[in-house]
Formats: sequence, structure tokens, C-alpha cells
Amino acid sequence: MKIIFWGTRGSIPTPGETTVKYGGNTPCVELRFDDDNFIILDAGTGIRNLGEKIIESGSSINTYVLISHPHWDHIQGFPFFKPAFISGNEITIVCAEFDGISLPQMISDQMNKAYFPIQLNELKANINFKSVREEEFDVFGANVKTLFLNHPLFAIGYRITYRNKSITYISDNEPFDRYVAQTIKNVHTEIIKKYLEYKNEPNQHLFDFVMGSDILIYDSTYTPEEYIDRVGWGHSHYLFSLKVAAEGNVKNLVLFHHDPSHNDAKIDEIYSKCLKEIKNRNYKFLCHPAYEGFVMNLNT
Repeated sequence: MKIIFWGTRGSIPTPGETTVKYGGNTPCVELRFDDDNFIILDAGTGIRNLGEKIIESGSSINTYVLISHPHWDHIQGFPFFKPAFISGNEITIVCAEFDGISLPQMISDQMNKAYFPIQLNELKANINFKSVREEEFDVFGANVKTLFLNHPLFAIGYRITYRNKSITYISDNEPFDRYVAQTIKNVHTEIIKKYLEYKNEPNQHLFDFVMGSDILIYDSTYTPEEYIDRVGWGHSHYLFSLKVAAEGNVKNLVLFHHDPSHNDAKIDEIYSKCLKEIKNRNYKFLCHPAYEGFVMNLNT
């Protein structure tokens, strides 16, 4: 398997001189299997460049786009994904539905004629939709398992296992705290109830979900100091990212969903601090900061 990062930034695109190293596009990750079938994780602005590469190859596609949740930074690139405009291509969009809003509506709303010149029903590719909750299903011979995360409304983590190798993608997740859960109102009650069922460590189901992953791509938006003023916003700080990787006994941790206020120098600093923590705590996993163009290979 090959993993290619096309967008690694959270919240909003951040182009400019100070973000060249890690990139300014919002989340999009390509997971390509040995038989050349591929899955796309999220449709942030990074999916535009992926689409350009696909068009250059001249080949038709049949792919799945696994959306973590429909916040703008995770879907805003889809209207610019050129393969969606070509007849013969087939694209299946996967995401959770909530509060009476259908999955097709989530995608089509951002392409409403008031905001965008081409509507969803005008795309030439065959666009399919698969609504999911916490479940398992197969795609191209790979097993996909989903998990609800601690993020405003519904967000989903994906674990993809192919030929005994697992990649887990958790783009947006906040450490769950019992007290905080009683005070915030923007996380769905179903998710809060699920977390509160754990009598001891409420994040244990997350640790179990990532357990033994070969690669864990995880939300590392904040520093611990920044997180203090952002509790309830739905994101992790890098020390919790390290904890998840350690408790889950993963082999590789990829720091992902970089905060839009973090320039290249700041992400370098965060990565350096992570390496020191890993050494001091005697953690066994490898750590990598996600950047656009980063390629990881897994022998299967």
C-alpha cells in the first residue's frame, strides 16, 4: 500500500511563504492498494491536486471518498475534483448522516447555485452515496471499520485493513473529559453517552480502535498551551496524540490537521518537542509530521 498526503492543514487553507514546507491545503489523503485501486480520505482542498494527477494519467476511476465529517475544510475541495466532471468515472462518497440532513444534501448544499456555478446533479461522473454509522464494510478487498469521535456533531474515524496491514485515520478528535462533556453543547448526545459508558478511561474505545495500527494519522492541531483556551473546539494537542499512539501500540504516528496559525517553523518546533517526549517516555513508535507530497509505503 502507498499513502500520499495531498492536504494536511485544518480549518482553512493557508497558502503563503511561511507554509511551503508542510503545505496549506486542507485534508486529503490517498490510499492506493497494490492492484492500483485507491481510496480517498477526506475531500479538502488537497483533493484538487489529486484530481489533476488523475486527469493527467488519462485513466477512468472507480473510487471511494471517505469523509470524516462535513465541516467545510473536509469537503470544500470536492467541487474542484475534475474526475467528478467526466462521464464514465464512478465515485462513492461515504460519511455519517445526522439531524435529518441527508448525505447527498450535505455535499450538494455547498454547490448550491447561490455559491457555486455547477450543481451536484450536473456532474457527469456517477456519484453514489453510502451513509454509515459505527460499522464495518469492505472496499476493494480491504476492511473498513468506523468509529464516532469526540468532535462537534458527528465525526468519524476510519480504520482500513488490507492484507494484515492497518491504517487508521482520525483527522478531528478531542480528548474526552467527563466534566467538560457536561458543559459543552456542540457534540451529539449519542456520542457523549457512548463515551460516558466507560467507567475508567473514557478514551479507551479510541485506544482500542487504533490498537496495533501500522500507521495512525491523527489530529495534532494544538499545543498543550493552546488547548487550554480551546477546550470544546473538537481537536487534540500533540501530547494527547502521543498518548493515543502509545496506548494503541501503533508503529507510526503521523501528526495531522495542522492549525492554520502554525507556520512551518512552529510545526518544526512541535515535531522537535514530540521527538523529545517520545525519547523521554521511552515510546516505541516512529513519529512523522504530515506534509503535502509525503509518501509512506507499507509492504503487503
